[in-house]
Amino acid sequence: MVRIAVDAMGGDFGPEPIVKGCVLALKKKLFTPILIGKKSEILPLLPKSYRDKILIVEADDVISMNDAATDAIKRKESTIYKAIDLVKNGEADGVVSAGHSGATMTLATLRLGRLKGISRPALITFMPTVKGRRSVVLDVGANVDSKPEHLVQFAIMGGCYAENVMGYNNPSIGLLANGEEDSKGNEVTKEAHRLLKNYEGFIGNVEGGDIFNGSCDVITCDGFIGNLVLKTSEGVASTISYFIKDYIRKSPVAITGALLMRKVFKLLKKEIDYAEVGGAPLIGIKGCAIVSHGKSNAKAIENAIYQAISYVDTGVNEHILEKLQEYNQKEI
Repeated sequence: MVRIAVDAMGGDFGPEPIVKGCVLALKKKLFTPILIGKKSEILPLLPKSYRDKILIVEADDVISMNDAATDAIKRKESTIYKAIDLVKNGEADGVVSAGHSGATMTLATLRLGRLKGISRPALITFMPTVKGRRSVVLDVGANVDSKPEHLVQFAIMGGCYAENVMGYNNPSIGLLANGEEDSKGNEVTKEAHRLLKNYEGFIGNVEGGDIFNGSCDVITCDGFIGNLVLKTSEGVASTISYFIKDYIRKSPVAITGALLMRKVFKLLKKEIDYAEVGGAPLIGIKGCAIVSHGKSNAKAIENAIYQAISYVDTGVNEHILEKLQEYNQKEI
């Protein structure tokens, strides 16, 4: 049975939504949750019928959002340190944390280590598309300066994730640039394009609009650019939602229309709500780490746990190692 270590104290709203998310996940999936945090705060939040199904590991120290990510390396009694060490020691298969994202990524990389052949892990996000399935975008913040070989590794890892975890057959892989032509991009993306040119599934350069139009399954980019794409997309979604609500409030006709379109608005919200995704996998490490939003509600934690279970069950890390070996042999 898959064992998922969950940082119970790291989110902005304390342990309540995290504990609730674990219970929701247990109602639908068979797995073993291991909650790391203050037992005195966790236990009262657990329904009695679930107390024998959830393990609790005591930890009093919590890395706050104001702490430096590097501080987490020294704080061995913190919730996130203990959660990741459970994976390192083979006592858990994956970790989910809505706490300090930098601390989670730093500890996961240093404590678990990188997969053989991977220079830098990458953070994945998922974007809605007009074709009804999400595109995979990486890196969105684990690295701010990437070399061409790093982008190649991101592309290979993204393709494996799309195929194994998301079930996309022969996923298409693109390189984010300022134009579709081979000549477009900066020196890093041009060299990455050359290195990926003969890789299976690689379709060349793609533009920002291709993230959402469904023409490409995996969009590869530097973490600095990817994070800007992510934050901009979140801002656009939030602004559009505000405008829709504001226009409806000001117009009696629009209010009537909104009532008739409640199902449409509900479906729209589902597409752009981060809680429906759950979190961002840190791919390229020896293990599984899902980085959730600090403001995650119970639904977000529930979905992050499903992500972690799928990551472990599908064996995506083994597939990455195989694909890397194939790529390197062709390059030689």
